Parts: sequence; structure tokens; C-alpha cells
Amino acid sequence: MNAACSRHPDVTVDQVVLRGHPAAALLDQAKAATLLVVGSRGHGGFASVLLGSTSVYCTEHATCPVVVVRDKE
Repeated sequence: MNAACSRHPDVTVDQVVLRGHPAAALLDQAKAATLLVVGSRGHGGFASVLLGSTSVYCTEHATCPVVVVRDKE
């Protein structure tokens, strides 16, 4: 993420470490957000076309737009 922040210094990024269920923690932090960005690890092969459970939950329950960023592989 530091490389992305270096290339786009005008974009505000908040980095927070929390305990708890990942999707619930992300959605709680995104309540006042204008955009939620989550990653998708994928599993290789056919399973790589599927989103992970955290990504799916966030896209279905977030109150703001969600972007799922996949690995380049």
C-alpha cells in the first residue's frame, strides 16, 4: 500500500488494526466512508474466479461502494 500512497499523495488512506471478524470490522470502519477497498486472495484455478467470503460479505452489506482488488496473477 505504501507504493500506492506514494504515487497518489492526494488520496487520504486510513490504516487501522482491529480485532474481530474481518468483514464486520471492515464494515464498521466504513460506515462513514465514501469507498471501501478490499482485496481478494483467490485460490488458483477455477476457484480464482470466486470472491472470498469477506469480499462477498462486504459487497453485499456495505453502505458505501466497494471495490474488490484482485492480485495480478
